[in-house]
Parts: sequence; C-alpha cells; structure tokens
Amino acid sequence: MRVRTGFIIVASVMWCAAPMLAGAPQAAFKHPGILHSSDELDQIRKNVAAGREPWKSAFEVLKTHECSQADYQMRGPFERAGRGPGTNEHVEEIMHDCNAAYQNALMWAITGDEAHARKAIEILNAWSYTHKQQTGRDVQLGAGLWGFKLVSAAEILRYTYPKWEKKDIEQSEKMFREVFYPPIKDFATFANGNWDGACIKTMMAMGVYLDDHEMFDRAVAYFYNGKGNGRLTNYVINDAGQCQESGRDQAHTQLGLGLLCEACEIGYHQGLDMYAASDNRLMKGFEYTAKYNLGEEVPFTHHIDTTGQYDHKVISTDSRGKFRPVWEMAWNHYHNRRGPPMPYTQRVLEKIRPEGAAWTSDHPGFGTLLFTQP
Repeated sequence: MRVRTGFIIVASVMWCAAPMLAGAPQAAFKHPGILHSSDELDQIRKNVAAGREPWKSAFEVLKTHECSQADYQMRGPFERAGRGPGTNEHVEEIMHDCNAAYQNALMWAITGDEAHARKAIEILNAWSYTHKQQTGRDVQLGAGLWGFKLVSAAEILRYTYPKWEKKDIEQSEKMFREVFYPPIKDFATFANGNWDGACIKTMMAMGVYLDDHEMFDRAVAYFYNGKGNGRLTNYVINDAGQCQESGRDQAHTQLGLGLLCEACEIGYHQGLDMYAASDNRLMKGFEYTAKYNLGEEVPFTHHIDTTGQYDHKVISTDSRGKFRPVWEMAWNHYHNRRGPPMPYTQRVLEKIRPEGAAWTSDHPGFGTLLFTQP
C-alpha cells in the first residue's frame, strides 16, 4: 500500500540490511528521498530567500554555474554514450547534460522559477526517449556517475513539479531500468573501490525512484557485505581510516569516500543508519584523508586489495592537498546531526568553503548550499 500526502510518498518495505535510525519508520520509501527531502529543500529555499549565510554565498556559486542556467543548450541526446580509454563516446555531452538536469532541478526547487523545471525536464525527456546504451570499458563508472545525476534530477521533479507528464515519467523509468541499471547491477568487483561506490549509490538512488525495494536492498547489502573494494570495510580498511586507494592517489581516495557518503545519505533519507556502520568507519576515512591532505602525517599499513592487483606499500602524495567538494555532506551528518567532532574535516572546510561544482560529474557538488544544517 502506498500513501501519498502532498509531495511525500510512503511505500511499504522491510529492510534488515542496516540499522534503522532511532524513531524512523520501520518500513518506508520517502519521496523525494535520494539526497534531498522536501523539508531540506524548503529550508534551503528559505535560507537563500532570507539572505542567510553560508547559504546566500553558496547559492551564488550554484546560480552562476554554466549548467545551472534555464537557457542551457543541450549537447545531446545520443543513442549511445560511454567512457573508457580509446572508447569514449559523447562523454562531454552526456556529462554536461546530466549536470544541467540536476542543477536546474535544484534551481527550480530553490527559486520556484518554472523555467528551470522546464529545462531539467527537457533534458530528461530528450535522453529518456533517445538513449539506448551505455558503452565503453569504464561502463560501470559512466552509468553510475551519469545515471546518478539524472535520477536525482528526476526524483526532485517528480515530487515537486506536477506538470511533468506521466508518460514522460514512465519513459524515464524505462531508461533507468533498461539502460543505466544493467551495467551496474553486478557492481565492479574487478576494480578500485570507487567503481563499486558509483554502482552502490546509483543502484540505491534508482531503487528509490523506481520504488524497487529489491534493487535498493541489493545495493545496501553490498555496502555491508560485498566482495569488491567498494564494500565499506574493504574501502576504509581499518579503524585508523586508511583507504583502499590511499596508496594510489588522493583524488581517487576522495572520490571513493564521497561516493560511499552519498550512499549513506540516501540511506539516511530512507531510515537507515549506514553512516554508523562499523563504528563510524566512514567518518574515520574522512578524518584520516583530511589530516594527510592538510599536510600532516598519518599511519600507513601495507595493503593489497581484494583483487590482488593493487599493492600499496606507502601512502601516495599524488594530488595531496587538492580537495574535492565531498566534505560538507560528511561533516553535516557526523557533526551537525550527531555531534562528534571532526577536527580535520572542519579545517578542510574552513579552507574550501563554499564548496563548488564537482570535477566532471563525479559528485553532486555545492555541498555548502545543499548539506549545511544548523
């Protein structure tokens, strides 16, 4: 049975893969419920309208971005798109279009300007009716990262903009199920953990949008018990916070942490406390990585990954000190919602606020605007 109230839909489903949040409903899909709830979007809107900081300044970063414009010119759609060395097809086009769909959906939710909603729907409809296949050697990453932006836009619009036609919504569902889900359904057990992270978060997001509890639960179960490097305890490998990719480079380490954090944020909106898994292991990964990238030393243990192909004896200095916009979401949950200090993450944020757009389409970006709560 599904109960609809305003823009909120609650759908019955039982989960046992992760601890429920205290006081959370025992069984529920809530909409919108990927990275943003109705209440959170409304609070952002109010803070921006009132000119409160840091939302005011952070909104200007989103507002002025090229992919946030209501007159954005689509670069696609295409029947095929994919990424990988020597196999790229329309990577720049789909990357820009999926960012524009998500950012225009946010602009609509924050400003109430229907031109942004129409632009986001134009992009979603164009790709939904045209796009047939994700391709390339890195297909799990492409489908995961691009699919996440598109489904996040669709989730916002479906439950806040009643003028999106039913037939077009159904076509978007068809695209997500038939084009973006097949490449990620078996995760990426052969690769570095950020690949699995992209699969986990997008499978969860599509599960929410499609009201597909089996799909959602499959991703959550992998977060806890998967075979690949993206399983939480295979990615943040110990209580010190060392990550599977810490010996590779700092850019990919932040990528993997950010992707797992986004999965936890989706879980939070659906009543699961994935953030607390393995004694707040994810928080430890953020703090370890923040400390090292701030120039301090951290312990490092020789580590061979689950595939046996990535053998790291020392921590990598590659991209050290170059911060991705993935820190606000973790800070908001662990510190603002729960209270534990994150001193190194706090220092990172003091250096980079307000967070801007993600590199390519790796993350939602704009975290100071989207994930700052009192």
